[in-house]
Amino acid sequence: MENIIEIQHLSKTFGTNEVLKDIDFSVKKGEVVCIIGSSGSGKSTLLRCINLLEKPSGGQIIYKGENILDDKHDIYAYRTKLGMVFQQFNLFNNLNVLKNCTVAQMKVLKRTREEAEKVAMKYLKVVGMDQYINAKPKQLSGGQKQRVAIARALSMEPDVMLFDEPTSALDPEMVGEVLKVMKELAESGLTMLIVTHEMGFAKDVADRVVFMDQGVIVEEGSPEHVLVNPVQERTREFLKRTLNKI
Repeated sequence: MENIIEIQHLSKTFGTNEVLKDIDFSVKKGEVVCIIGSSGSGKSTLLRCINLLEKPSGGQIIYKGENILDDKHDIYAYRTKLGMVFQQFNLFNNLNVLKNCTVAQMKVLKRTREEAEKVAMKYLKVVGMDQYINAKPKQLSGGQKQRVAIARALSMEPDVMLFDEPTSALDPEMVGEVLKVMKELAESGLTMLIVTHEMGFAKDVADRVVFMDQGVIVEEGSPEHVLVNPVQERTREFLKRTLNKI
């Protein structure tokens, strides 16, 4: 399988705080990669560097064979190839569900309203939100908002979907509905990079798990390797603390 994204020697510094240190890793087409680690380990910053919401301080991000951090690269065109789902949904509160899923398609991809609505309906159906197209975000539960946010990202038909702790702002009873949708997407062959604290989900769904701590990748491998039989002491300590809570 080809690498869609390859990260080489990536670093990110905020002032004197080095948040990411010499990160190397890649995501293959059709692969589901879960990134785990405690708060402040650099997981979300890594995701934000990949889609250039944060500008990396050093290193390379190779997308389809080209370093997108080169000055000549069109970062806006690159960004349209990455779907992003945030913790806090980031929906437009003044727009209904359908318009939330069509506005970027029309503006960025230059689709007609008719084309955009057709694509939006397809993905709203996938996430089980096609009955709510006229609802405004304030009329929806957290789980429903997050499912709309997923449909909105899918409507751009990206090469890779990035999820930044998509269930962390949800009430416990809503977490399951969002994870179910994500599991179905994973099974459909979508390339996904997921920052998550849901260890059971990572074990079930990931092809590969990456454990980060203090800005470095400590361990990566299959869920069986990282979550069940970790080699590194730091991974074992993290899992012991985390799994005791489950």
